[in-house]
Amino acid sequence: MKRKLWSFPLTIPIFLLIPAVIGANIIGKSLAELLKLPLWLDSIGTVLAGLIGGPIIGAIAGLAGNIIYSFTISPTSLYYSLTSVAIGLSAGILSRLGFARNWHSVGIIAITIIIVSSVFSTPINVIFYGGLTGNIWGDAIYQPLINANMNLWLASFVVELLIELPDKLFTVMAAYLLLFSLPKKILDLYGIVAEDKYL
Repeated sequence: MKRKLWSFPLTIPIFLLIPAVIGANIIGKSLAELLKLPLWLDSIGTVLAGLIGGPIIGAIAGLAGNIIYSFTISPTSLYYSLTSVAIGLSAGILSRLGFARNWHSVGIIAITIIIVSSVFSTPINVIFYGGLTGNIWGDAIYQPLINANMNLWLASFVVELLIELPDKLFTVMAAYLLLFSLPKKILDLYGIVAEDKYL
């Protein structure tokens, strides 16, 4: 079933989806911070929302998640709301264009989100944190690049890209696995028909 790019039916399943994916984001981010992982794990729900509900629902989930955990876990998360919105939009647009049907699409969506996240996060890192990423592993790479006289913006972007690469690969794969582990009856509620499933 072909769904319109910007459509977002306000159905009960969609209303139930948003708090569920926000919860997934918060759990992922809390786990990453607790274990000091070189990942953020805060976008699994956002990507999942985009894959299921399209770009508008993905963007709403990303924005709402950042606002909530900026008041509960990490105040600095509020600055990255625009990044989360861009991630949700990207996942939703690519899903509606048909890039959510097989394992080849995982790579396309992951690469797109890695680039989008890096482009949107780098100015925030530079403006508010002098180029640091807020990730302990990434920041350990940043200082040697600055010491080697690399441009601050370029160093920040390179480090952001290096951290986004494993994080968003894991994020997109996890979102796909969650999506297609759902029973067909649940997928049908969101208008995702059987032929959309990758095997």
